Amino acid sequence: MAKVTLYTTPTCVYCKAAKEFFREHSIAYEEKDVSQDVNAQHEMVEKAGVLAVPVIDVDGQVIVGFDKKKLAELLGIA
Repeated sequence: MAKVTLYTTPTCVYCKAAKEFFREHSIAYEEKDVSQDVNAQHEMVEKAGVLAVPVIDVDGQVIVGFDKKKLAELLGIA
C-alpha cells in the first residue's frame, strides 16, 4: 500500500475532492492542514515548491493540485 500524504486547508474545494477520491477507492492517507500546522506548511513548500493546496505526496511522487488521472496511475487504480 502506498504512503499518501495530503496537504490541505479547510476551505479548499480540490482538497475535499481529493479526500472523496481517496474514500471512494479506500485509500488510506495522512492529512496535514497547512493553515494550522506551520511545520507541515514548510514541509509542503520544501516538497512541492509552492504555497498552494492540495499537494499530494504518493510514496515521494509529488502532485500539485487534484490530478485524478495522475493519482489513479500512481496508486494503481484502473
